[in-house]
Parts: sequence; C-alpha cells; structure tokens
Amino acid sequence: ASCDPNLVTAAQLLMRVRDHWHVENCLHFTKDRWWDEDRHYTARPGLAEVFATLTNSALTVLRACYPPDQPLRALADYIQWSPARGLKLLGLI
Repeated sequence: ASCDPNLVTAAQLLMRVRDHWHVENCLHFTKDRWWDEDRHYTARPGLAEVFATLTNSALTVLRACYPPDQPLRALADYIQWSPARGLKLLGLI
C-alpha cells in the first residue's frame, strides 16, 4: 500500500482493504456477471459512458426500492420479465 506506516494503523489498513473489496464485490462483480459489461464494445465516443451510467442507475434503483432481504438478481429478473413493472417503479406509467 502507498500509506505511510507511521500514520496508519493495522486496523485502518484492514478497513481500507475491506472497503475496496466491498465495492468490487457489490458493484463490479454484479455489472460484469449479470450484464456482461466488459464485453460490450462501441466505437462511438461517449456511448460507453452512457451505458455505464444506465447500468449504475439500474442497480441504484433496484437497491433503493426493494428490501435487502431479497436477492438483487431475482428482482432484476422479475422486472426483466415485465418491463412495465420497472416503468411503474420509476413512475413513468
């Protein structure tokens, strides 16, 4: 790590490592495995950023609108089978 060993304790360093892997497991793994984001390719400038923003927004809506005791993937599949549910959740219909 690039931390100064005189300024950081072992507990603080462990917390930083755990925070990093929390982001990796909760966000990147989900986007890579569910939506296969790494294989999407576009030559149009700016389109990849828009796609990433949409997937981040979808994950945020799912996490904000549904109880944490239900699997996130099941909720995404539930909406996928009936897109009208997703539009209704967003207040668009």
